[in-house]
Amino acid sequence: MKLNGWRELKYFMNKNNLRILSLGAGVQSTTLALMIEKGEVPMVQAAIFSDTMAEPKRVYSHLDWLEKQLSYPIYRVSKGNLKQDTIDAINNNTRVAMSPFFTRNKETGKKGMMMRQCTQDYKIAPLIKEIRRLLGVGYKKRVPKDSHVTQLFGISSDEVSRMRTAPKKYLTYTYPLVDLKMSRLDCLDWMKKNKYPKPPRSACTFCPFHSNDEWKYIKEDKNEWEEVVEFDKKIREGWGKVKDNLYLHRSGKPINEVNFEESKDDQLNLFENDCEGQCGI
Repeated sequence: MKLNGWRELKYFMNKNNLRILSLGAGVQSTTLALMIEKGEVPMVQAAIFSDTMAEPKRVYSHLDWLEKQLSYPIYRVSKGNLKQDTIDAINNNTRVAMSPFFTRNKETGKKGMMMRQCTQDYKIAPLIKEIRRLLGVGYKKRVPKDSHVTQLFGISSDEVSRMRTAPKKYLTYTYPLVDLKMSRLDCLDWMKKNKYPKPPRSACTFCPFHSNDEWKYIKEDKNEWEEVVEFDKKIREGWGKVKDNLYLHRSGKPINEVNFEESKDDQLNLFENDCEGQCGI
């Protein structure tokens, strides 16, 4: 196994007992990453960022900045480009891990939502694969009984419904921000008090879970917005057994026709249904 520098070598000296931060590069996980660096939360050997290759440019810029603030490494892992993979699936009428697009029946107008598969395939699976690499365990190999990984998540006290139990015996999920009773606003206050910049919201540019405020924020970047509008049109071209029209916005309208000031934003927090709490943190 090739080691990427002295920091990784140091961590492999104790590779059977790892502490890993699951990094989304949003407000909460950025706060947690910096609290770890400042010694307010026990140290980790590494952070892992699962990249869908479809995040806003500001997320990648923020991640580059954050990397320079930390003494422990951030490993960026990816299954591929979720957006392009979806476009290819539409063009070739093949399968892809489905994003939770909103649906509208062409005849009755009844609205619904597609099953979400993207988080499992593009967020969780690459992260688990990287954890196994850090443990020195190959694909489909059994993890030794003396190996254990504590995985830290940046879920805050106002998102406790997103907490999950680890699916593997060698994993333990922990939620330091919940233990510290820190909400998302508390995280923003902590960042401000320590003179750090406000992190962006981490999620794919086309994520149907965006609030209206987040759509407006994306719209400020002309190029990203044009790509979102084109993608929203693309998903209505017709796709295998999908009979309904698909939309990025919960209104069931083309995204470029939605008035984000007038449209009812009753999403509450759709990320609360997010599998394993990997997105939006």
